[in-house]
Formats: sequence, structure tokens, C-alpha cells
Amino acid sequence: MTVKKPLNILDHLKKKNFKRFSLFFIVAFVFLIFTKLSNDYKQTIKLTINLINVDDEILLKNDSTNYIKAYVEAKGFSLIPFIFNTSKELIIDADSDVSLKSSHFVFDVKKHKYLIEQQLGNSYKLVSILPDTVLIAYSKRASKSVPIVFKKAINYAVGYDLKGDFNFNIDSVKIVGSSAEVNKIDSITTEQLVLTDIKNDINKSVKLDISNYNNIEVFPKAVSVSGNVERFTEGIIEVPIEIVNQPENIIINYFPKAVTLSYYVDLENYNAIKPIDFKVECDYANLQDHQTYLIPKVVKKPNSIKRISIKQKRIDFIQL
Repeated sequence: MTVKKPLNILDHLKKKNFKRFSLFFIVAFVFLIFTKLSNDYKQTIKLTINLINVDDEILLKNDSTNYIKAYVEAKGFSLIPFIFNTSKELIIDADSDVSLKSSHFVFDVKKHKYLIEQQLGNSYKLVSILPDTVLIAYSKRASKSVPIVFKKAINYAVGYDLKGDFNFNIDSVKIVGSSAEVNKIDSITTEQLVLTDIKNDINKSVKLDISNYNNIEVFPKAVSVSGNVERFTEGIIEVPIEIVNQPENIIINYFPKAVTLSYYVDLENYNAIKPIDFKVECDYANLQDHQTYLIPKVVKKPNSIKRISIKQKRIDFIQL
């Protein structure tokens, strides 16, 4: 049989008083912290400079002195982020906030006090700033613009092809590096764009390939490529031949008088193709000694034609 232990009222009151005291202590401590953080304090903040919009050929030197000491006044709450890290990034625009010298940028600190206040925010009152001027050293690399060479391996689905030419958002890029390297580069090739069984329009971003060059940077680093892919079909048409550069004192009879052209065109333009849109010539001036035939060549065709071939590869003639 279990015997109940008599309730000790004194112990109960002690426990109850301890809990109450602990609660009051926590409330008082929190109130004290809030009171302290609500007061104004002064502190020095290190503003490290981040220069943006710098020209590609300019290389900023890694200088640990590129910072500003800002002595600020603020509420304790606002200074909490600087308990463990007393530095903050200051963004400066190379296009508008600095002046350019032969070997360094000059940032007038006092003149741009408003910029510092703006980036610090309304919670901070700027008391003083040092130094008056910051010099940001740089070196300049060689640079030039070169054309882009598009490298591709594209396989279209049966009955589909590219209509017109590929379009690029840029036709040249800037290369930056040592003079020796930059001077020997005449063009930059893209990485190969590989596509298979294409039926839809092409819209891709392709990186530029500088793997064969040392210490060279390229800007931008990629090019956007787009192209319209349409259904295509084959057409056949007969076009008369024209003889050019034939001497006036020579009369010839040639056969056939017309050739058959086979061409590849998109369906949209198929019905618009007419014989008058083509011109086929045989150049008499290209005859070799004792040669008894002429070579036909297409010298005019519609822009919509993708590929074209002549069925008759030679035109026989006799001189009368």
C-alpha cells in the first residue's frame, strides 16, 4: 500500500516565487536591452569601394587602401549588423562618380558625401568622413573588336530548312589582353552549335571559344543566334540560256537552248517562282583551246531559293 507524502506548502511557495522572479528578471533584462538599443551611439564604419561600369580593358589593382572611414551616429538597433563586421560596400559608378587620370581614378569623397549618406540610409547620421580623396589605381590592357565566326553542325528534319540567314544580336566582340596576343587575333569562333532533327525556329545562346588563346578575355562572352525554320520543297523550271562575250565575227549554234533547273524553296514562296526570276549564262571567253562545249552558270536567282543545280552540265556548240 502506497503512503502519500504530505504536501509541503513552504516548498510549493518557494517554487512559485522562483518562477515569478525568473519571469520578472527576463522581462527586466529584455526591457534593459531595448532601452540600451534605443539610445544613440557613435561608431566608425569602414566603407570598401566597389567601382562599377569600368571599361573592359581596365584592370583595377588589388589595393587594400581603397576604403573610406565613415564616423556615424545611429540607434543601437541600426548598429547591430556591425557588431561582428564593421565594413560595408560602397558602390561607385566609374561613368559618373570619379575622374579618370593616366594611372588611377580619383574619387572626391567630400563632393560625394550625398552618395555615401544615400547608401548608408536614413538610419545613420554621417558625422565625419576620411580621407578627402581616394585614388584607385589601375592598369590598361590592349583591346580591339573582331568579327564573330559562327560554328555549327545543324541537321534539319526531312522537308525543313533554314529560311534566309542566321541572325545575331552582335556581329563583333571586344577582345582584351596583352598586346602580343590581341594583335594576332583576327576573329573569334563560337563554340559549335549542334542541333538535330530541327523543325522549329532556332533561338540559342552560344558561347565564344577562346580556349586556344592565353590570358585573353572576350566581351560579351556569348552571342544570341536565331533563325527561321520553314517547310521546304523542290521545284523544277526551264530557263533559256544566254551566251555572253561572244565575238561579233563568230557565229555558233548551241544545244540545248534552255536548261532545267532544280531548286529548293520554302512553301510560302513556291508558287511565286517564275522563269524570268532566273538567268543562266554561258561565257564564251572561258573557252579553252579546241573545247566544243560551254559551261552554263546561274547568275541570277530569287533570294528565297535555298539551293539550285543545273541538270545539263554542258552546252554543246558548233561554229558556223
